[in-house]
Amino acid sequence: MPYLLTQADGSLLLRIHVQPRASQNQVTGLQGDALKIRLSAPPVDGKANKAVLAFLAGLLSLPKSALSLKSGQQSRQKTVLVTGINEASIRSILAPLVQ
Repeated sequence: MPYLLTQADGSLLLRIHVQPRASQNQVTGLQGDALKIRLSAPPVDGKANKAVLAFLAGLLSLPKSALSLKSGQQSRQKTVLVTGINEASIRSILAPLVQ
């Protein structure tokens, strides 16, 4: 999966493409080398950034503190640092959503 990279310390980098102002929050598959996520939040005042972290935390059954935005604060292309879960678990959760 090109959108998921394992770091040397065991943390994971998740590349995502965010589409703000959608009708509902959902994973819609892949866009290039990134996981495409549609969010209902607007891209103003960091609302979409907060929404993507909250959405991913709920999807992966992790606390919000286990996720942080590593890059892409003002871009649709974002990289999220994920801790507290292994790569196999994320793959099993996301695999049905990217098919």
